[in-house]
Amino acid sequence: MIEHVYRRAAAAASIDRVIVATDDERIARAVRGFGGDARMTSAAHQSGTDRLAEVARALDCDVVVNVQGDEPLIEPAMIDEAVAPFARDAALLVTTLRRRISSDADLHNPNVTKVVVDRDDYALYFSRAPIPYTRPGQPEASAWRHVGLYAYRRTCLLQLAALPQTALERAEALEQLRALEHGIRIKAIETAYDSIGVDTPEDLERVRRLVAAPARA
Repeated sequence: MIEHVYRRAAAAASIDRVIVATDDERIARAVRGFGGDARMTSAAHQSGTDRLAEVARALDCDVVVNVQGDEPLIEPAMIDEAVAPFARDAALLVTTLRRRISSDADLHNPNVTKVVVDRDDYALYFSRAPIPYTRPGQPEASAWRHVGLYAYRRTCLLQLAALPQTALERAEALEQLRALEHGIRIKAIETAYDSIGVDTPEDLERVRRLVAAPARA
């Protein structure tokens, strides 16, 4: 799985370098085995953001992208979509992606994180709950699935990792809420691409079928 993610990230036009940050020597060995770059980090980190920041402290770059290792079907173009706005807006600090929810099953699945955005596409809130709620008789509001990919100004990433965890972050187990609670705005860009985060054994089997499908054709 990690090799699929690594090679797809490396194929993004906006990426200069791919590094796997891990506290598990087995993952590091697997990455080095296929020729990838792996960095061992502290085992004490509470979130991927904190782990990413440890590696980013030693990097000389402006923008750092966090691609989760459980997204083997991520499209390289999705990374480019998250990175592109930084070239147009010098004040932008963090971006992520969102995709329209079209099924009630996804809307009510706590493993599918939802995001509500303002009129400028900045995130108002992320939740595992089915948001937004539409009252009877009111026009239905768009529901968006959060795609767990982030791009940060390196300076903002280091600042965010130094901030304490927040009540909402702990309650929902969503690290991006730390940024919102501390007043850091996150631009949530709409994407037409889809990806499957492997959170359950069922997700893993679904991804295996999709990866194997081209070989059977």
